[in-house]
Amino acid sequence: MADELSFDVQRSGLDAVVIVVAGEVDMESAPQLAACLLDHPDTDVIVDLSRVDFLDSSGINVLVQAYKRVRETGHRLRTRGEQDNVLAVMRASGLDDYFHGDDRPVG
Repeated sequence: MADELSFDVQRSGLDAVVIVVAGEVDMESAPQLAACLLDHPDTDVIVDLSRVDFLDSSGINVLVQAYKRVRETGHRLRTRGEQDNVLAVMRASGLDDYFHGDDRPVG
């Protein structure tokens, strides 16, 4: 579906980054998201999905793997801004609580 994703990475405080993702996250583009998330292993991560039009199981898998890696370093990964269709995929997967369950401000 998607040719390429775009990312806007912004610092949020001293120990967090906000990654604004734009495009469609599918089997073809999910590795791009994974690579971007790997670039920030030792910080809290907020993944802003407000500009993501489509998210499939490949994207969910990338987010879950990144969530686990970030937690292993003592940090947090959260998502925000999901469009209704993207949030529906997360809810259907039973994962929205992982990404929203502790909605304290990060950064």
